[in-house]
Amino acid sequence: MTGVQQPHTEGWEILPWKQIERNIFRLQKRIYKASLRGDFKQVRNLQRLLLRSYSARCLAVRRVTQDNRGKRTAGVDGVAKVSPVFRLFMVTLLRNLRQPASPIRRVYIPKRNSPEMRPLGIPTMLDRARQALAKLALEPEWEAKIRAKLVWLPSGSLLSRCLRSHL
Repeated sequence: MTGVQQPHTEGWEILPWKQIERNIFRLQKRIYKASLRGDFKQVRNLQRLLLRSYSARCLAVRRVTQDNRGKRTAGVDGVAKVSPVFRLFMVTLLRNLRQPASPIRRVYIPKRNSPEMRPLGIPTMLDRARQALAKLALEPEWEAKIRAKLVWLPSGSLLSRCLRSHL
């Protein structure tokens, strides 16, 4: 775990979000440094630790259900608005990452400057949370891999935050 114990009775609103984000950032920074060193065994171990951590699962659910622009877009399951109790339930469901993804909802949207329509697949909320969790673990490794090839970095990227903290 990353320091935050699993709450059994506390609600979603009183989770220590600053501490959770700090824990995840610290683990991501360790993944980034291990990837720069070329220590891929350590990278995999840290990624596994991050994927299994309660903090990362909470943050992934929060990003999908509260912070994301598409938070009210329903998937096949029809879940669009998520209650705090269901968010905690989603966190417990994220323990099992080997479960296959649910079917996506197909919506056809118009192409730009054309009368044609193109398909858009909308995953369920739980699948979006799984994707966000995987992104939390994979992003630092890949930012380190492409570091040498980048000339300009967006100011809010994980890589630029890591560089600022070490320079």
